[in-house]
Amino acid sequence: MKENSVFSPIDPDFYDIFEPFMQTEVRVVYFVSNQKLEESRGKLKGLIKNDNGEFLDIMADQNVRIDRIITINGKLGPAFDEYDSYANACLSCKAGYDE
Repeated sequence: MKENSVFSPIDPDFYDIFEPFMQTEVRVVYFVSNQKLEESRGKLKGLIKNDNGEFLDIMADQNVRIDRIITINGKLGPAFDEYDSYANACLSCKAGYDE
């Protein structure tokens, strides 16, 4: 998993995904440290940019860094590929047994 302290710029197409949800209720699933997932719910007020990166400003909840978003109201976010790669990790033919 990516280090959470360093913001990674996202593909500009993702801003088009966020835009329709402005001023509406959202459910956002995102990464926090150590491969842990969190969920945030509330009215999306807008985007915030500061020295630590870019964040969704969600009323009545914490701000969510946009490069760590897995889904927003069921739509895939910038970190979905990272999340999906855990499910698609190649398994050893040994099935956990030593040779």
